[in-house]
Amino acid sequence: MKKKVEHGALLQHNGTITCLEFYGTAHLLSGAEDGLICIWNTKRWECLKSIKAHKGQVTSLSIHPSGKLALSVGTDKTLRTWNLVEGRSAFIKNLKQNAHIIKWSPDGERYVTVITNKVDIYKLDTASITGTITTEKRISSLRFITDSVLAIAGDDEIIRFYSCDSQKCLCEFKAHENRIKDIYSFEREGQHVIVTASSDGYIKMWNLDLNKIKDVPSLLCEVSTKARLTCLAVWLDQASEMKENSEKAATSSQANEDEKLSTVKKKKGCLTDKSDKTAERKRKITPKKQKLEVPLQKKKKKRNSSA
Repeated sequence: MKKKVEHGALLQHNGTITCLEFYGTAHLLSGAEDGLICIWNTKRWECLKSIKAHKGQVTSLSIHPSGKLALSVGTDKTLRTWNLVEGRSAFIKNLKQNAHIIKWSPDGERYVTVITNKVDIYKLDTASITGTITTEKRISSLRFITDSVLAIAGDDEIIRFYSCDSQKCLCEFKAHENRIKDIYSFEREGQHVIVTASSDGYIKMWNLDLNKIKDVPSLLCEVSTKARLTCLAVWLDQASEMKENSEKAATSSQANEDEKLSTVKKKKGCLTDKSDKTAERKRKITPKKQKLEVPLQKKKKKRNSSA
């Protein structure tokens, strides 16, 4: 991304790729219309394993924060849990309809499935539905803002924040002039940012105050791509962020050192008693003189003892 150089293409699937998700910087999972889920090593770009995941198409997948589990949904009306350590199926749940989105919460304690305009919230330990959120329009994108707050966008220009616990709408605001196709969120320098892409061709960035979740987010910036956008990916330059953080740390540590030095200098300037003057005189004595003084003192002691 830094050099904007294309690595090449990964040719393993037969049919359109429907979903992609990275885990860390070493692995990538892909799902496609051929019903396969492929696990890729991103260092050597080789396919480590190819799993026949669904009888129909794979519509969405999500990796657990631990990296040990993955969930997938497909056009065979099933929700499947995958053991990524052993690369095998762990659990299959039949759904009444085809789900087109599945997502883990950041803490991995719950997950959600989206079927047309309905969000079902599941608890990990029981694998049962704890609540359902229903919207007027078909849901096109969904994002966990926190472990318990969801940002939902549908086939309209409005973004809504919902509580997973109460399933109530906390806030809604008009973000675009046309339907919103995708949402992304990230936190940087203590600022929570939401990025939205719409069919109107605009990409917008919003500042969200988590302490005032019921308040409408403020618009940070926007850009018109003059294209009909269908999806969105955000690349964060981790290296520059680390550099910024290290520079800040270095600046703050330097400021602390300077403060300590100035404090020490002030203290030294305030000392005027006799002991300090004596110490000052001692510092003025050269090492040679100090060496000479020691044997002279010894000779004096000997004379006194002999007397």
